[in-house]
Amino acid sequence: MDIFGKQFIDGKREASSGITFVACDAVSGETLPHKISTATEAEVRSAAEAAARAYPVYRKTGLEERAGFLEAIAKEIDSLDDSFISMVMAETGLLEARVRGERARTSNQLRLFAAVVRRGDFLGARIDSALPQREPLPRPDIRQYRIGLGPVAVFGAGNFPLAFSVAGGDTASALAAGCPVIVKAHSGHPVTSELVGQAIVRAVETCRMPSGVFGMLFGDNSGEPLVLAREIKAIAFTGSLRGGRALNEIAARRPEPIPMFAEMSSINPVIVLPGALKERSQAIATGVAASVTLGAGQFCTNPGLIIGFSGDLFEHFCQQLGEEMGKRDPSVMLNRTILTNYQDGVTRMAQISGVELLASGPSDLDRAQTCLFRASATLLKKTGHPLEAEVFGPATVVVALKDLQELLDLAPRLNGHLTASVFAGSADAESCGPLVDALEPRVGRIILNDYPTGVEVCDAMVHGGPYPASSDSRFTSVGSLSIDRFLRPVCYQGYPDSMLPSALQDKNPLGIRRLVNGCWTSDPICGVQLAENR
Repeated sequence: MDIFGKQFIDGKREASSGITFVACDAVSGETLPHKISTATEAEVRSAAEAAARAYPVYRKTGLEERAGFLEAIAKEIDSLDDSFISMVMAETGLLEARVRGERARTSNQLRLFAAVVRRGDFLGARIDSALPQREPLPRPDIRQYRIGLGPVAVFGAGNFPLAFSVAGGDTASALAAGCPVIVKAHSGHPVTSELVGQAIVRAVETCRMPSGVFGMLFGDNSGEPLVLAREIKAIAFTGSLRGGRALNEIAARRPEPIPMFAEMSSINPVIVLPGALKERSQAIATGVAASVTLGAGQFCTNPGLIIGFSGDLFEHFCQQLGEEMGKRDPSVMLNRTILTNYQDGVTRMAQISGVELLASGPSDLDRAQTCLFRASATLLKKTGHPLEAEVFGPATVVVALKDLQELLDLAPRLNGHLTASVFAGSADAESCGPLVDALEPRVGRIILNDYPTGVEVCDAMVHGGPYPASSDSRFTSVGSLSIDRFLRPVCYQGYPDSMLPSALQDKNPLGIRRLVNGCWTSDPICGVQLAENR
């Protein structure tokens, strides 16, 4: 396992700063032996320039060629041996099953986008044929499809070292769109990032892609210069609200502002209705505790707020949830910084007037203790949303409201969140409709009788939501529609067929689905009969 600790730039490895850092073992806190060089501003510029040179070549790759490239990356990642698994475990404290599962998710995401590319509908081809006889004015031939924006900067996430990092969903969707990618590797798992980066480079070489189609930079000082590089046309980020806001402000003040697609902060409220508690209170309590503590609570879909209605049913549920949370052992966090931030967040929550610690698990200074808080309902209405400040780890808060009407009145005031879960019983049917209507404007995914942790990667998934869950609620960062972030439409008017991109030519050589004169079809445009005054 060769670890060079240098920047990935235009198919080469470079390190000129002389400044290095090391990763730490997440469990012991001991430093790992590999030294990682931090990128200089000159190296950032070189990576951006290489990506810009690659863009005009890469964006015109054929659909089969591009899909094959994505599959080649997946194959290389799947072939990484047990020493790779061990390194990920050491840098992150994640168990082997989680690491292997996340690797499978990473390669499956790449294969999903290979299928998206082959399908071709992401191109959004639309054709309105000429109407030369139309009165009072003729219509010219107008055709549209979508192209990749250009080089994309991807900021690797700390909590998903594979699936949201170097070859994660942001990279996969950007490459699928025809955009070169420069990754700013997360400093919490640099060796993991290096090994995945090497896998991508092998795929670049095997598929004979332009060398600048993938680059990677190490060191936190490389983030701002990367965002400011004029060659970068979009940014993808998964992380804290503070980090996302900072990058968004940098992107906005560029001479040419660029879109910043950030997934940031969410507490994913879980609403337990009385009918559900009457039918299966213990099962819900057990499931909520498992969801809160899954992965040490380090998922962006971690349920940080549990809402019910005042009364014996909810009181009994809170007691059951407290017992379940108290059973949970303290957890190893991804790194010591995240552990410290979690401990600070728990302290901050306990100091809020109107909040009490209801239950906690065994304590351990080197691990995250599970915590269940109870808060006054008035805090949900308070300016500043004190209960909606994310505590990243195995903690959650229960709140009792008076009734459904109070919840319906409250819902429009909630922050934006990635998810909201509703647990309903057979007696709650009348409540569900108005509640879902109230939640739809505030979240990206509404879950019925299930827990928010666990995000399926598929065509229909939405992983986004109103601010601060994400910076732009029109997009998702998971699922095939995440490719939309990195595409823009281009219109061709009055062009002869021979000059059009393949996606727009009459014979439809790509065989893709297109909107032709108002009808979806994958057939060539031959002998189409048009309404006289369309």
